[in-house]
Amino acid sequence: MLTLNNIEVVYDGVILVLKGISLTVARGRITTLLGANGAGKTTTLKAISGLLHAERGQVTKGSIELDGARIDRLPPHGIVGRGITQVFEGRRVFANLTIEENLIVGAHIERSMQRVRHGIDLVFEYFPILRERRAQRAGYLSGGEQQMLAIARALMATPKVILLDEPSLGLAPLIVENIFSIIVRLKEERGQTVLLVEQNAALALQFSDHGYVMENGRIVLDAPAAELRENPEIREFYLGLNEVGGRRSYRDARQHRRRRRVVA
Repeated sequence: MLTLNNIEVVYDGVILVLKGISLTVARGRITTLLGANGAGKTTTLKAISGLLHAERGQVTKGSIELDGARIDRLPPHGIVGRGITQVFEGRRVFANLTIEENLIVGAHIERSMQRVRHGIDLVFEYFPILRERRAQRAGYLSGGEQQMLAIARALMATPKVILLDEPSLGLAPLIVENIFSIIVRLKEERGQTVLLVEQNAALALQFSDHGYVMENGRIVLDAPAAELRENPEIREFYLGLNEVGGRRSYRDARQHRRRRRVVA
């Protein structure tokens, strides 16, 4: 459904951030993008959603296609109209608006208020706690409830693809489990396509169908999620498990890999 073909992204005309990224997000599947801070994951999402220009960035090479049609030359609202919405890291709900008003804003491309109301009823089926508090201002919600609202708001545009940036950030494990269960329901019941950026690699691979690993602006590995979970290097460097099942920090794991390369 969504394809990135050898794209490069440059900031301020000189800083090369993405260095020939190619990936495919299959229809009706959850695809995850893994990597450390600064690997280029969020930049990849912004390239897809057309938000680079706000940060003086641009796609200087390659193309991005949705259903075979090129979208990387469209403005952000045009990309939303084609069927891509993004849920940002940190949720970014409209704090002074009610839950229902936030959802109506998410449906800004829909001209029929009847269809907007239908969309609200539909997302409330997946997020019943939002129905209970529909008249409450979003700023008074808990972090988990705000994350649910951010996803629900994105669904109001009836997207073909949802881009999720760090949905587990700052949330309690039980809340995260609930949110990811809802994401899987959306995939299974609605055929929703998802591109997920998530630093919690173990969590992401548990719920995803396919994964890509980024380092320094490049894709260094991709495989089905189940295969990545069993990959020794992924287990050591991204899941934090060494050969004997112990825990080590990500920095220690990287230093260990560098030492092995020098020895080799």
